[in-house]
Amino acid sequence: MSSTSDRRRCDQADMLYLYAACALSKADMSAVEAHIAGCQECRRELEALRPIIDSFVNSQTDILSPSPSLWDRLVGQIATHEKTKSVPSARNLWSDPDWEVVAPGISCKLLAKDADRDRVTMLVRLARETQYPPHRHSGTEELHLLQGELWIDDRKLYPGDYNRAEPGTADRRVWSETGCTCVLITSPSDVLG
Repeated sequence: MSSTSDRRRCDQADMLYLYAACALSKADMSAVEAHIAGCQECRRELEALRPIIDSFVNSQTDILSPSPSLWDRLVGQIATHEKTKSVPSARNLWSDPDWEVVAPGISCKLLAKDADRDRVTMLVRLARETQYPPHRHSGTEELHLLQGELWIDDRKLYPGDYNRAEPGTADRRVWSETGCTCVLITSPSDVLG
């Protein structure tokens, strides 16, 4: 950005970056949305940011994971240095869980479970024209939409969007016209119905 445009820059522009990355609290997100509605400069800036954010959403997710051959070479180097062979092979570190059909049109892939905190992390996939049952959150629910579009009550989410629901709140209608995939961090004790 040139120094001329910096002088005319809105004092709220820095918040746009955090807003675009979904890194603000719900209250701050609402405040920025209200500001954007009345600030043409910030609307233009946000539109310029959208392709950048979308490229992160569509980027390769395993870019920082070493290949199995590199991992095995690293293990060999560590074992030689430490005079031990107790470092696990890359092939033993992670096995990709299977998708499980939990209801018609709804599949889940459990990634992590924390029974002590009553939390699960999973990938959830809804087929086209599928509705998730109404539910009340027994803990904080965080949803990151990876692909497709998803409606949560009257809010439509797009790839890269984030939704946070507080304990005790309820989602009356969750559905996808296009089909979607999301990362969901939630409590397995949510009350359906």
